[in-house]
Amino acid sequence: MYAKSPEHYIRAFLLLLKDVQELFDYIEPADANLPCFSYRIHALLMRTCIEVEANCRAILSENRYDKVGWWNMEDYKKIDKSHRLSSYRVRFPLWDGERGDRMPYSSSDSNGKLQWYDAYNKTKHDRLESFGAANFEHLTDAICGLVAVLAAQFHTEDFAIVDHIICDGPTEFEAVVGDYFQVKFPTDWPDADRYDFDWQALMQESDDPFQNFDYGS
Repeated sequence: MYAKSPEHYIRAFLLLLKDVQELFDYIEPADANLPCFSYRIHALLMRTCIEVEANCRAILSENRYDKVGWWNMEDYKKIDKSHRLSSYRVRFPLWDGERGDRMPYSSSDSNGKLQWYDAYNKTKHDRLESFGAANFEHLTDAICGLVAVLAAQFHTEDFAIVDHIICDGPTEFEAVVGDYFQVKFPTDWPDADRYDFDWQALMQESDDPFQNFDYGS
């Protein structure tokens, strides 16, 4: 029901996600910006849809789908029977407007084509004439499509390196910010430096209950 070597697909997605989040530093995730198009958006749309295809192809291959010839979205849509992709709703954590929620596999045009995937094909084969289709709306729809197909396979598991490498070591190590490195926190605090306090009582005693640490001169 899912691709083998899932970490291969997750790592590619995380790299892509980092680049999309960088784009958000310049184009605010908002309804007003959906028509924006650029070479950067075009490149990210290409990469995203390639990842969608890679995942879909892997699922079909693992389940012995053996059509002869080139596969396309008509083949990939067959996955909806097993994974219910058309029912997945994906939400952007920060979005200004009404389009923060997407159902990327239910938005077909009058010809039954997924608009974001059709935009990918048009701009891939004729960028000059179809460049405007490589827009922020189609990119964000495509990202939601990739998120949906990954979630349909692996639920919330991200196959993080910390889960498979660092976690094989001492269990007293804990994941820190970024969920990449793990840290074993110090346990050798001197008794004099350990404290117990009632925060509410401290707040009543002073408007500024924090004290500076004297590092000397």
